[in-house]
Amino acid sequence: MGFMTRVFFLIAMVAYLTSVAHAIAGQATFYTPPYVPSSCFGFEDRGVMILAANSGLFANRAACGDRYRVTCTGRTNDGVLNPCTGRSVDVTVVDLCPGCAANQVDLSQEAFAVIANTDAGRINIEYNRI
Repeated sequence: MGFMTRVFFLIAMVAYLTSVAHAIAGQATFYTPPYVPSSCFGFEDRGVMILAANSGLFANRAACGDRYRVTCTGRTNDGVLNPCTGRSVDVTVVDLCPGCAANQVDLSQEAFAVIANTDAGRINIEYNRI
């Protein structure tokens, strides 16, 4: 292997491992329209690929507008055995989820449907800021 190929390979591995190391394991549920008003943006429509954050992540509105990539990693109950679609979804923080536990997020129904069967209701996820 040439020197430049080795360097490129090393950089790619470090980038991959860094992105994996920053993923947060948690759970996701979903909420349904209407999505406005939101705690972050009032009556401004921010689309449907959105997320309501737990209080720690929300940090008193500091997370408003932050983008996260969310991936389903598995089921949390016996209802739907294989809820994950194998896809990820990019979402924007628009609201607070006051009932969410630490590392739990509440996705819009549309965002949840991208990564999992909505019949599952609650799934295990990994998410990281993008």
